[in-house]
Amino acid sequence: MTTAALSPLEELKRKIETRQARVGIVGMGYVGLPLALLFSGERFRVTGFDIATDKVATLNAGGSYIVRILPEMIQKAQGAGFHATADYSEVERMDVVIICVPTPLNEYHEPDLSFVTSTVQAIAPHVHDGQLIVLESTTYPGTTEELVVPLLEQGNPHGLKVPRESEQQGVHVAFSPEREDPGNDTVARHDIPKVVGGCGMVASELAGALYGAIFRRVVPVSSPSVAEMTKLLENIYRCVNIALVNELKQLCMRMGIDIHEVIDAAKTKPFGFQAFYPGPGLGGHCIPIDPFYLSWKARQFDFRTRFIELAGEININMPRFVIEQLAEGLNRAQKSINGSKVLVLGLAYKRDIDDLRESPSLTIIELLREKGATVAYNDPFFPTVGQGRHYALNMTNTPLDNLGEYDAVVIVTDHSTYDYHAIVEQARLVVDTRNATKGIDSPKIVRC
Repeated sequence: MTTAALSPLEELKRKIETRQARVGIVGMGYVGLPLALLFSGERFRVTGFDIATDKVATLNAGGSYIVRILPEMIQKAQGAGFHATADYSEVERMDVVIICVPTPLNEYHEPDLSFVTSTVQAIAPHVHDGQLIVLESTTYPGTTEELVVPLLEQGNPHGLKVPRESEQQGVHVAFSPEREDPGNDTVARHDIPKVVGGCGMVASELAGALYGAIFRRVVPVSSPSVAEMTKLLENIYRCVNIALVNELKQLCMRMGIDIHEVIDAAKTKPFGFQAFYPGPGLGGHCIPIDPFYLSWKARQFDFRTRFIELAGEININMPRFVIEQLAEGLNRAQKSINGSKVLVLGLAYKRDIDDLRESPSLTIIELLREKGATVAYNDPFFPTVGQGRHYALNMTNTPLDNLGEYDAVVIVTDHSTYDYHAIVEQARLVVDTRNATKGIDSPKIVRC
C-alpha cells in the first residue's frame, strides 16, 4: 500500500511542525536578528540575509552588533544551524522567506519603499513553488498586494503566480507586522500575539502555522491590508497620545503645573485612562514614521487625515521647543546659544538601547550647531556616531569628566546608568526633557 503524496500545503505544514522547514530572514537588524534567534530557539534552521557584508561577517564569526543580543546568543544559534549570507541565491533552499527591511521616509516625508523593492527583486529569481514569503516591514495598507506580489510574479523565471483564493500552486504571500519594542523586558517575545494576513486562504494558513510555532498566540485577519493597517493603528494611537501630552506639557509649563504630577494622578484611575509621557520628540522606526505612511496613502483616496497630521506636526516640533527652553535658560545666565558649549546626554531614541533611528537627539544636535553652539555628546552605547540617512554628525563620545566646562547639559535620553544627582551638582545648567531629575530641587534645572 502506497502513501498518497502530500500536497504542497500539507508538505510545508509538516516541515513547520517537525522543524524541518528552512527559514530565511532578510534584514539582520533590530527586527530581523531577534526574529532569527526566536526561530532558531525553536529548532528551525535559519539563514540570515543582509546586503551589509560587515554584519554578515560579524554574525558568522559568532559576534553581535546589537547590545541586547549577546555574542553567546549568536553562537548558540550557530549550533542550531544558523548562518548569515549576502548571497540571495540561497533563497532557493528556503521553505519560508521573511522580509524585515527598513521602510523610512524620504526627504519629503513620503514612504521610501526602496529597501522592500530591491529585496523582492533580489529574491524573486530564486523563489519556488510552495514557498511562503512574508513581509514584516511596517508600511501602508496595500503594499503587500500592490507592490510585493507583482514584483514576485514578474521577477521569477518560472512564471509562478501568487494564489489569491484556495489554490495551492504558486508562491504564497502574507503580511505579519513586527511588534518589536527594544528595551522592553516585561513581555517575552513569545507572548506578543502575532497578527497575520495572507493573500488567500492557503497563505494565511501557512503563515499562521509558521508563527504559531514560535508565538503563543496568532491573530489571523482577512487580508494583508488589514494586517498592515493594524500596525499603523497601533503606532498612530501612541503618536497621537504622545502629541497630546506634549502639547499639554507646554500649556502646563505656562500655568506653573507639573505635567508629570498630573499624569501620575490621572493614571490612578482604574479605567478609561492610559498614561503617556512627554519628551523631546519621537524616535524609533515606527511611531515617527507611520502617521506619514497613512497620510500619504489616504491622499490617494482623496482623504486628509487632519487629526493624525496635527499630532505629527506637534511631535516633529518638540526638538525646537527644547532649543527654545535651552535658550531661555542660557538667557538667564546672560548667554546665547551662539558660542555656548552644550553637552547632549543620550543619543539613543529611548533609554538603555543602542538604537539611533529617528532619534530626536540627532535633530537637537543639528539645531544647536545651526545656531552656533559647540556641541558634544555622551552616550554609553555609542563610542562614535558618523553619518546616517538623515544626519552627518561625525562625533566621538565625550566622557563625563568635567561637566562644569559646559554652559548647559541637555538630557535627551534618560539612560539608567547616569547619576543625575551628580550631573545636577556639577553642571551649570541642566535642561531635562525626560523628567530624569524628578525629586531633585535645584535652580539649575529647566524641565521641559
